[in-house]
Amino acid sequence: MRKNTSFQIFNESDIEQVAKRFRALGEASRLKLTFAAGNGEKNVTQLIAATGLSQANVSKHLQILTASGIFVRRKKGIYVFYSTPDSKVIRLCEVVGAELRKRSG
Repeated sequence: MRKNTSFQIFNESDIEQVAKRFRALGEASRLKLTFAAGNGEKNVTQLIAATGLSQANVSKHLQILTASGIFVRRKKGIYVFYSTPDSKVIRLCEVVGAELRKRSG
């Protein structure tokens, strides 16, 4: 049996940060927002249009995504733009989705 040693390179702080990000991604609305912002920064109005979520819902989820480090925000005038600074988050979701599709069909 192969010994998995990758866990050994993580300290407690690293593990907590990874868990925080997975918790943030563990909700369908936040995944929708992540994919919507995955191809370039968007403001709240654009994210509402892309996801069909309400303004209150989008705002609540953006706080969680920003606090977890999945999103960053940039203010320009009266607008706040959100983006995903690490495309690997999107790639991880794509890999999981592809694996699920492969297993189901």
